[in-house]
Amino acid sequence: MNPWLSQHRAALGLALRRLWATPFNTLLSLLAIGIALTLPAFGYVALDNLRELGRSASGVQQISLFMEVGATKAEVAAIENRLQALSTAKITFVPRDEALKRLKKSEEMTEIVASLPRNPLPDAFIVDPADTAPATLEALRQEMAGWPKVAHVQLDSAWVKRFDAFLRLGKLAVLMLAGLFGAGLVAVTFNTIRLQVMAQAAEIEVARMIGATDAFIRRPFYYFGALQGALGGLLAALLVLGALHLLATPIGELAALYGGSFTLHAPEGSEVMLLASLGALLGWLGAQLSVSLSLRSFD
Repeated sequence: MNPWLSQHRAALGLALRRLWATPFNTLLSLLAIGIALTLPAFGYVALDNLRELGRSASGVQQISLFMEVGATKAEVAAIENRLQALSTAKITFVPRDEALKRLKKSEEMTEIVASLPRNPLPDAFIVDPADTAPATLEALRQEMAGWPKVAHVQLDSAWVKRFDAFLRLGKLAVLMLAGLFGAGLVAVTFNTIRLQVMAQAAEIEVARMIGATDAFIRRPFYYFGALQGALGGLLAALLVLGALHLLATPIGELAALYGGSFTLHAPEGSEVMLLASLGALLGWLGAQLSVSLSLRSFD
């Protein structure tokens, strides 16, 4: 086997043995790391679900296009062709007769509709754009408003802007939390590795006397920090999944009370691996800082 690979394999094995040698201390460290990563991870998942809820809410980010009452079938077809050219949008056509039938179903409007001499409602289109950024929606609304035989284009742009601003604020808050708790993770790993280096001071001195390089001495500590961070990231993912499982039923019941349905989306496998990788990176960084400072005392 390649000597370089052999050295890394031996360092990884030593790091695993050190983790297993003190299970209680390891468990406490993993809990500290897992909790530190859980809060920003749960914030990210909550924002992702909130964004999905905003998209699925009826009419929230839809554009309603109303034709002129006297528009002919050919003119309506021309507008439909223009809308279909927007490949990123879902188009729903609502004929004026169907709109009147829906209005008649309302108990409050039955008598009023029956007294009308003719159908005053226009043909309409409901547009669901794929890109729901406020600037994109407003630009699309203005473009549609300039089309021929279009009487009115409706978009609740104020609500969309407020919702987008709320999501951006939430994202900033999650990033700040991630930075704070990431620093805490580095500090936990730093202290754990420093205690290990101090406990093994005699072994390190002997290893240096027989010719061991600093890279050889540092390597097991680096693997220890990275493994501890990765396991803490996986624990954080389990805590997030557990929280989502507990919240799924009450949130579903709440959505049903408002006449809708909503299912919480759990993080995907790639996101779980990303969280574990982030934990490993922060753990390695804490170990690197700790070992670098600790070994200076041996010089």
